[in-house]
Amino acid sequence: MRPLAALGREARLALVALQFLTRLPLPAPLARRLGWDPEWLNESARHFPLVGLGVGLLGAAVLVSAAALFPMPVAVGLSMAATLWATGAFHEDGLADCVDGLGGSAERERALAIMKDSRIGSYGALALLLVLGLKAAALAALPLGWAAATLCAGHTLSRAVAVGLIRALPYAGDPAQAKVKPLARRVSTAGCALAFAWAAAVLAALAVLQARFAPYALPGPRAWGAAALAALAVGWACGRWFRRRLGGVTGDTLGAAQQFSELAVILAVLAMLGR
Repeated sequence: MRPLAALGREARLALVALQFLTRLPLPAPLARRLGWDPEWLNESARHFPLVGLGVGLLGAAVLVSAAALFPMPVAVGLSMAATLWATGAFHEDGLADCVDGLGGSAERERALAIMKDSRIGSYGALALLLVLGLKAAALAALPLGWAAATLCAGHTLSRAVAVGLIRALPYAGDPAQAKVKPLARRVSTAGCALAFAWAAAVLAALAVLQARFAPYALPGPRAWGAAALAALAVGWACGRWFRRRLGGVTGDTLGAAQQFSELAVILAVLAMLGR
């Protein structure tokens, strides 16, 4: 494939990933030209971390703007509200459904049935409260520059974790349900490598910014190393959990893994503050 054609194809896949992971609308002419092929969703998974970076940048922009007017906890709340709006609480919904299904001792089929139920249970409500509350508290405890950079890194790394789980584990849900509700169910080794390359590139760029322009206002390489290790550890733990309970992943479990690994990144950076 010629370079320009290959670049155009990757741009198309990135837009497909943007449409899948967010509620941000594309201009009507662009949406018509984009077209649709069900296989594109699987191929677009390689660009999920890039979309995560975009969501993180939105959250960081709102955070910095709001911090000029409000105390840090309020600015963090507004930032989180912006990212929740941008994604339509896509991953948070998966977190609640996953923990409702797997939080108890239900067998595989019963757990899958619980996860399909649109109603939220006590396990799901507690998971949302704890994860969102911890993210807000940890971000509010960081200096402004650290918090803004961590939003970018957390949203990027956590999407890479989800892609890694798609690659590592089979789809465990109902195939008929997957046809009704589109889901990236597989990704190639090359696609997974590209997803992790996006995440590594973002961490490298943040480290360069810190070294050249903001040695004290942004986290350094040690913090980003800790963040990457934390995300990988949570991804590994989630993979073991999902394999043991379900034999693979579903859309809801991927949303839960994204939320847990994003929280792990924020906590890791906070733990490195002052070290």
